[in-house]
Amino acid sequence: MRAVVQRVSQASVTVQGQIVANIGQGLLVLLGIEAADGEEDIQWLSRKLANLRIFNDEAGVMNHSLLEVGGEAIVVSQFTLHAATKKGNRPSYIKAAKPDIAIPLYERFVSVLEAEVGKKLGTGVFGADMKVALINDGPVTITIDSKNRE
Repeated sequence: MRAVVQRVSQASVTVQGQIVANIGQGLLVLLGIEAADGEEDIQWLSRKLANLRIFNDEAGVMNHSLLEVGGEAIVVSQFTLHAATKKGNRPSYIKAAKPDIAIPLYERFVSVLEAEVGKKLGTGVFGADMKVALINDGPVTITIDSKNRE
């Protein structure tokens, strides 16, 4: 699993003119799933996101996690995170999981992360044309890959 994590002061997802998710302070997580992903990736990445210390403490130092600040989160499926651009100028998405694999993994990831943070998360609509709006706080943007664990 590959995630682009953005610390936000607010974010929303709109599908066909309707807001389907809207949060204040928290994380916007763009999540790319590949066919080789499984339960171990879900568990590791969920724990990492819930405990990632990227929110400021009283001294303005990134020292608090989503759990500690009681923040919210939106998780948006993003197959383009697995784009291969090595050959030519047209990205290949061959590594991205097909919907029959990706949808259950995405739903399981959201469920596990909800359990980690102890609250309902916002989500996009899998496969839909989504408009994602955010105010990146910092800006703070971090990429995490469960296969590299960096």
